[in-house]
Amino acid sequence: MGNVFSISISISPGDLGGLWQWIAGRACRVEGRGRPSEPTVGLENMLDKVWSCLIQEHVGIIGLYGMGGVGKTTLLTQINNRFINTSRDFDVVIWVTVSKDLRLEKFQDEIGEKIGFFDEKWHTKRIDEKAVDIYNVLRKKKFVLLLDDVWERVNLIRLGVPFPDGQNSSKVVFTTRSETVCSLMDAQKKIKVETLEWEEAWKLFRDKVGEDILGIHPDIPHLAQAVARECDGLPIALITIARAMACKKTPQEWSHGLEVLRKSASELQDYKIDKDDLIDYWNCDVFWNDFDHNGGSTSPTEGFNSITTRLLKDEIPSARNEGYEIIGTLGRACLLEDEGKYVKIHDVIRDMALWIASECAEQKEHFLVQAGAQLIKTPKADEWVGASRMSLMANSFKDLPESPSCPRLLTLFLCHNHDLSMINGDFFQFMDALAVLDLSETRIEELPLGISRLISLQYLNLSNTWLRRLSFELKGLKKLKYLNLESNGHLKMIPGQVISNLSSLQVLRMLRCGSHLYEKAGDNILSDGNLQIEELRCLENLNELSFTINYASILQSFLNAHRLQNCTKALLLMCFDSPKSINISSLANMRHLGVLEILANPNLEELHVDFAVQGTSQVPSMISTRKCFDSLRQVLVYKCDRLRELTWLILAPNLENLRVISNHNMEEIFSTRKIIELLIRSRNSTPFTKLEFLELRKLPKLKSMCWNALPFPFLRKMKVYKCPMLKKLPLNSDNAKGCKFVIEAEAQWWEHLKWEDDATKAAFLPHFTHYTIR
Repeated sequence: MGNVFSISISISPGDLGGLWQWIAGRACRVEGRGRPSEPTVGLENMLDKVWSCLIQEHVGIIGLYGMGGVGKTTLLTQINNRFINTSRDFDVVIWVTVSKDLRLEKFQDEIGEKIGFFDEKWHTKRIDEKAVDIYNVLRKKKFVLLLDDVWERVNLIRLGVPFPDGQNSSKVVFTTRSETVCSLMDAQKKIKVETLEWEEAWKLFRDKVGEDILGIHPDIPHLAQAVARECDGLPIALITIARAMACKKTPQEWSHGLEVLRKSASELQDYKIDKDDLIDYWNCDVFWNDFDHNGGSTSPTEGFNSITTRLLKDEIPSARNEGYEIIGTLGRACLLEDEGKYVKIHDVIRDMALWIASECAEQKEHFLVQAGAQLIKTPKADEWVGASRMSLMANSFKDLPESPSCPRLLTLFLCHNHDLSMINGDFFQFMDALAVLDLSETRIEELPLGISRLISLQYLNLSNTWLRRLSFELKGLKKLKYLNLESNGHLKMIPGQVISNLSSLQVLRMLRCGSHLYEKAGDNILSDGNLQIEELRCLENLNELSFTINYASILQSFLNAHRLQNCTKALLLMCFDSPKSINISSLANMRHLGVLEILANPNLEELHVDFAVQGTSQVPSMISTRKCFDSLRQVLVYKCDRLRELTWLILAPNLENLRVISNHNMEEIFSTRKIIELLIRSRNSTPFTKLEFLELRKLPKLKSMCWNALPFPFLRKMKVYKCPMLKKLPLNSDNAKGCKFVIEAEAQWWEHLKWEDDATKAAFLPHFTHYTIR
């Protein structure tokens, strides 16, 4: 029998812990778990795109974001399985479903279980102790951490996960609905998961329905394609609806299904919502005002949100900016789709929002939404009784004949009903709680006398209607904060003391308000501009104004009303017998002037500005070069036939939208003669650096836009129509590099356009499209 050697090793408790970590680390073999998944119909290209990022050494963290149901989890699952099945470069692949309410301890337990730390001793450790254990294992490994459904920043360091970098070559891939979360997670690559293209969507739908069903009747495949198109490429909708239709064996059943889907989809009609209008809805909405953003509710008398508070303090930019921040947050969470000045909402998200707002399906009558449903009659009176918010916009009914009783109704949208011309005098009799009423884009010619019964009304939109007179009863709306009278070209009469009696008014919009065939009555503020100015002066809470000036004598009165100047966001100078030259220096210093329109002024030849001379006291009519037209974003010049140039535009550094239309003697946008002086005095040596849209239309003598090429870094569209003498655009080969804008013009004009060289012309050819008048 051989000698037996006995070795005694003394290990302290601290050493034992270190030995356990060493053993756990060695026991962590190259491993991971495959996960069951839906077929990746339409996601193959996206999977390849993500994978190509993963194999780049400098990319450690990748964020996949997109709206709910678009396929993010399916994509992440495929990434997991590809790592397990094909990649031998990583030691361990870890999957954690994060969700909104996941605690750090549970997160660590998910990771600990996969790397060998999941015994009784593990459960007794604190978060920081677990983090040390996890770190000392993973720092020696090349790992992949897949996080599904991340709602907020996950602090990897606190969890014990080494930060992925070029040295350890580890990877973190996560899914989220919010682009903001991608930034908070320090993602080096942010990839948006989009809806499916049609061919991919149809294949997914067809696979889920089954070829047997599609082959039962020759009409079903055509109907099935129509049903699939209504899903708009959203995988969750395609799968859910396909499964629901997989048992439908007759064309009649498929037709019915299509009818139901189209009725739901028609409610949206790809409708765009103006961002400013959305913020105004929020400002006047009772629920929003009654909501305490710290988690509770307040009484109606205390219910002013922070946007409203800032408006009352004359902090218009910060109030608007806060509203835009909310919209941006919803956009980054893929709940709204950004369209520049507008936003849209996806059908599926909209249906979800309505369900959430109604709290549960059984209470859906509280939100009655039949927008774009092609109604020729309004819902019966008994359907209004329990409603708190209603949208009947974009339908086909002609009148509102009944007097529904709806004491809980807070919001009523009747806008975009282009056939609506009559409202029963007692229609508003039983709507005491109504706070928001939108009648814009209708053909109503007069308001019912009963509108004075809306004692709680805060928001009233009457823009783009056929109103002839503004009802005297309107002055009884003492809580009204928002009144929109824009684009009412038929309006002949606004009685005195109606506007001035709206003591709570904060926002008044009167751009393009009033007909030239106004009633010549002594108390008609449309026929007496001075009276109009005095009415506006009485509005002590007014902090946002859009206004039309159609008398030369009133322009100076307006400019002398400094409080009105300070709250004016949009101004129209229209159809008055102006002098040959107008000094617009005072306009340059208006703090919030974002829109300036100059229309149909037949004598106007020049718009000029006076600069303050450095070292001397500034005359009120002079402007400072430091802040000159800073807020101006949009300019329209229309039918000013003697106006020859618009050189002053070089002073507007933030101009985004410029339209010059039907000015028959305009020869240049920037005058070569004037440009040198303005360039010397202006801090904006390169104009149009923020321009997004440019339209030049019906300018028969226009020869030049600018003295040289301009960069146009943000331009999205340039439209040129009936400008036969304009032979060269301010573009060169530098503009062609990475060009993203479209040039919409007549084909014959385009063919004769002069370019820097043939290569530049060829580079811009793909960006040309035929002009269409909309």
